[in-house]
Amino acid sequence: MSDSAAARLQQLFEGHRLTPTQRRIAHSMVRRAVDVPFLSSVELAELAGVSQPSVTRFAVALGFDGYPALRRHLREVTPTESGGGSEKDAYNEYQQAVQGEIENLRHLSELLADPAPIERAGRLLAASRPLLVLGLRAASSQARGFTYFAAKVHPDVRLLDEGGTMLADRIDAARRAGASTLLCFALPRHPKEVVEALEYARSAGLTVVTVADSAFAPVAGHSDLLIPAAVGTGLAFDTACAPMLLGRVLLEAMCDDLPDAQARLEAFDAQAAARGLFIE
Repeated sequence: MSDSAAARLQQLFEGHRLTPTQRRIAHSMVRRAVDVPFLSSVELAELAGVSQPSVTRFAVALGFDGYPALRRHLREVTPTESGGGSEKDAYNEYQQAVQGEIENLRHLSELLADPAPIERAGRLLAASRPLLVLGLRAASSQARGFTYFAAKVHPDVRLLDEGGTMLADRIDAARRAGASTLLCFALPRHPKEVVEALEYARSAGLTVVTVADSAFAPVAGHSDLLIPAAVGTGLAFDTACAPMLLGRVLLEAMCDDLPDAQARLEAFDAQAAARGLFIE
């Protein structure tokens, strides 16, 4: 993907209040920024997994008369570095899903060329005692995975992977105990409870760091620092290789700001060996 083409699309979408369906279209266009000026409305609809009328309404929401006008605009501002046939046509549907994730990881690599947001996030996560990690429904596995490894180096990590009325109580308890930061994993479909929890956390004085599938995710307005990592949409259920890897990158950045992280890891390894936890 051309990073400059993706950036131009991001600018085009900024300042518009988009519906969840429209955010999905925008996300798909960013992922295929170079190809999208050459796609028909039907092809874009198939790419985003929405209806063709949804694509038309999306173009109108951006201020164009319809999708043809939006496509003409994109052709005028996008260099012709792509064109017709694509290698993807040679892949079956399962390979296309893998190729889509490779593209997501490539985009994440481009994003990480500027390490400043990751380094800032690492400092925030390391300094929070306790550290809250939120992930509901589809994002719960990402939150659990992060928490499992973070607990090996961070003295107090608290997982929030269940919604309900107790969620605010647990945020309050962590805040009283000294928590300063909440890390949120937010993936589609975005539960209403996540948005409400982030709004509540910020009102309680917590800084919110979010890993989301897109900069246009519903949680964006409730995050102090959002780092996007796209999900794959080529299969019946979304795949989340890039968000998982971004979570590990954040772990690394957090470890860099925890002076006793290495000592804690060595202590865990010694204890694990003494208890015979793993089969080597």
